[in-house]
Amino acid sequence: MIHWQIFIAFFRVGMLGYGGGPSSIPLFHKEVVEKYKWMNDDEFADVLALGNALPGPIATKMAGYIGYRVAGIIGMINAVLATITPTIIILIVILTSLASFKDEPWVAGMTKAVVPVVGVMLAVLTVDFFEKSRINLGWMKSIALILGSFFLMEWLGIHPGIVIGGVLLYALLSPLQQNVEHTHKKGQAE
Repeated sequence: MIHWQIFIAFFRVGMLGYGGGPSSIPLFHKEVVEKYKWMNDDEFADVLALGNALPGPIATKMAGYIGYRVAGIIGMINAVLATITPTIIILIVILTSLASFKDEPWVAGMTKAVVPVVGVMLAVLTVDFFEKSRINLGWMKSIALILGSFFLMEWLGIHPGIVIGGVLLYALLSPLQQNVEHTHKKGQAE
């Protein structure tokens, strides 16, 4: 039963994730967090951050990890295959049938019409992530991270994976620094 659920969930994501990996993230969230409840929002955000920090397509990385977490190696293989199967099928169909219609206005209109919908899906997910960030970190840290990330990625051209890796490294080392300071202060007090 679980393997069928994994296949259906990730097949749906692969089928409806028009526009590439980033546009499928809200669909992953809907299936994994809301529908099947395999993860909570915080765990999903962690998987998304880690997936963005690693090389390769985000959709297959997320599918592989979530499938593995839910049902082991077989779940991982199942999830990855379910994610890529729709793309393979659609590519074969489109390349063989729509090639003759590529210059038709209705084909161009289809692709242009989907872009705003994908934009709205990403905006909703962004607002949701900001709200979680604000709750966990507070207004100031959240805004500082947003502005700092935007500056590093857009103006300095630093890859998002490097920015995410730096933030993760800071988050890992921050508790260690606090423990060292606490131990030092405790030692001085004695």
